[in-house]
Amino acid sequence: QVQLVESGGGSVQAGGSLTLSCAASMYTVRMGWFRQAPGEEREGVACTYGANDATYLAESVKGRFTISRDRTRNMVFLHMNSLKPEDTGMYYCATGSGALRYGVSWYTAPAYNSWGQGTQVTVSS
Repeated sequence: QVQLVESGGGSVQAGGSLTLSCAASMYTVRMGWFRQAPGEEREGVACTYGANDATYLAESVKGRFTISRDRTRNMVFLHMNSLKPEDTGMYYCATGSGALRYGVSWYTAPAYNSWGQGTQVTVSS
C-alpha cells in the first residue's frame, strides 16, 4: 500500500489561492485529488495519469485549479486559484496503479488504491 501525506490546506477568503501537496511513498501511474464537503459524497477534482502525465480536471474547477506532478519526489500538487466558498471541504490525495479498468473513470474512487488522511480547505465569503 502506498503511503500518502497531504499538506497545504487552510482557511482563505473567496478569491484567494492555496496549493495542496501530496507526498507518496512510491511512484504510481495515477495520482488524483478528491474532495468531500460535509454531508456530500466524495468527488474527483483532478488527476494526473500515464507516462506523459496527462491531466484531467472536474468541470467545476477548470480554469481555476491545476494539477502538477514531481516524479523525482513522488509528489503531486493541486494549485487552487479564485477559490469559492463551494470549494470548501476535506481534500484527499489518492493513487492508483495500472490502467483504468473498463467502465471506471479517473474521477471515481474505484480508480484509486490508496488514500491519504486529507487536508481541510475552508473558503469564506
